[in-house]
Amino acid sequence: MNYISQKLSIKEKIGYSLGDLAANLVFQTLMTYLAYFYTDIYGLSPTHSSIIMLVVGLIAAFIFNPIIGVLADRTSTKWGKFRPWILITAIPLGAIALLAFTTPDFSYQGKVIYAVITYTLLLLFYASNNLPYSALSGVITGDMRERNSLSSYRFVAVMFAQFFVQVFMLGIIKSAGNGDKAIGIEKVMTALAIIGTIMLLITFLTTKERIIPKPEQKSSIKEDLSDLMKNKPWVIMLSLTTLVFITLAMKGGSYVYYFENYVNKEQLAIFIQPILEVLSNIGLNYFGNDPIAAGFGLFNAGGIIFMIVGITLSKSLADKYGKRNIFGLFLFISTLFIMAFYFFSSTSIRLIFFSQIFHGFFYGITIPILWAMIADVADYSEWLNNRRATAIIFSAMMVGLKAGLSIGGALTTLVLGYFHYKPNSLTQTETAINGIKLLVSIFPSIPFLVGAALLFFYKINKKMEVQIETDLKERRT
Repeated sequence: MNYISQKLSIKEKIGYSLGDLAANLVFQTLMTYLAYFYTDIYGLSPTHSSIIMLVVGLIAAFIFNPIIGVLADRTSTKWGKFRPWILITAIPLGAIALLAFTTPDFSYQGKVIYAVITYTLLLLFYASNNLPYSALSGVITGDMRERNSLSSYRFVAVMFAQFFVQVFMLGIIKSAGNGDKAIGIEKVMTALAIIGTIMLLITFLTTKERIIPKPEQKSSIKEDLSDLMKNKPWVIMLSLTTLVFITLAMKGGSYVYYFENYVNKEQLAIFIQPILEVLSNIGLNYFGNDPIAAGFGLFNAGGIIFMIVGITLSKSLADKYGKRNIFGLFLFISTLFIMAFYFFSSTSIRLIFFSQIFHGFFYGITIPILWAMIADVADYSEWLNNRRATAIIFSAMMVGLKAGLSIGGALTTLVLGYFHYKPNSLTQTETAINGIKLLVSIFPSIPFLVGAALLFFYKINKKMEVQIETDLKERRT
C-alpha cells in the first residue's frame, strides 16, 4: 500500500461531505416521502406501492450493489478507483431523481409501469454513485481518528439534507404547487436535482485517494467473496445496517401519515403558534398557514437539531470508549423514545415533540459511528487477509442499506393496507389509526433492539481498533 500523509484538510472534509449532502437530498426524500408520494400524490394503491418498493428495492440491493462493488474495486484511472464513479453519475442521478417524482398522465397500469422503471433506474444510479462515494471514505485516509472526524463532517451534512427534506419540504411542495402536491413536488425535485449535481462535482474535485493497493495485489471475485464470508464483523455489520434502515424507513415514512391522520390539528396549532411567531419575527416564514405541514416540519426540526448535537459528541466518545460500545448503548437508549410514541394521545403534543428531540439526540451519537465501523471492517479484512477490497465490503453494507430501506418502506405501505388505510380520506377508522401508531412506535423499535443485541457478538472493540491501525501502518510504510 502507498502510505503518504493521512491528515485531511478542512476543505477536503467539507468537499467530501457535500457528496453525502447531495445523495441525501435523494435518499431522505425516498425515505420520508416515497410511500406518501405513491399513495397520496401519484395515486397507487398501498398494495401496489408496497410491491414496487420491495421488489425493485431488493433487486437493487442484491444485484446492483454487488456488481457496482466488484466493478469499482477493479476500476483503475488517474483519478483513482472511486472518484470517477462520482463524476460520471452526477448528472444522470439528478435527472432520474426528478423523473421518479414526476406524475405523467397515464392510465393506472401505465403509472405502475412508469413507477417501476423510474424507481429501478433511480436505485441503479444511486448505487453507482453512493457506493463508490462511501468506499472513498475508506481510502481517503487510514488514520482512524481522521476517519472518525471525516464521518462527523459527513453526517453533519447528512443532517442538513435531512433538515431540509423533513422540515421544509412538505410545506414547500404545497406552496410551490398552490395546493397541487403533484406540481409542487416536481418543482422541488427540479431544484434539488440541479443543486445535488453541482455538489457531487465539487466532491470529485476536492478529494484524493491516498490508500492505493500495490500493483501486485490481485484477487478474484471468488476470493473477495470468500474473504467476506470469513469476516464475522462484516456479517454482523451487514445485519446491523439492514436492521437500522428498516427502522429508519418505517418510522421516517410513517410520520407524515401520523401528523395528517392522528395528531390533533387544533392542539398542534396552539402548541406551535409561539414558535412560528418567533420564527416570523426573525424573517423565517417558510411553513405557510397549514398547521399540519408546519407542525410536521417543526417536529422533524427538533429531532434533527438534536441529532446534530449528538453527532458533535460522537467522535470524542468513540475515540475514548470505542465505536462498538458507544453505538450499542445509544442505539438502545434512542429506541426507548421511539416506543413511547404508541402511548401518546393525539393531544399530547408536548410529549410527542420532546420524545422526538430525545430520540434525535441519542440516535445522533450513533450516526457517524456506523459508517466508521464499516471502514474499520475493511481494515480488518485487509489486516486478516493482506488484501484490500474496500468497495465490495462497502457494497455489502449498501446491500443492507437498500434492503433495509426497501423492507421498511414496503412494510409501511403493507401495514397501512392491512389496517385499511384510505389515501386522501378526511377520516380514518380506529383500525387504520392504530396501524399508523404502531408504524411510528412498536414496529420500528424491534429492528433497533435486535441490532443493539447483535453488537455483543462484534469483536472489533477499542483494543482491536488500535492493534489493526498500528499493524496496517507498519505494513503500508
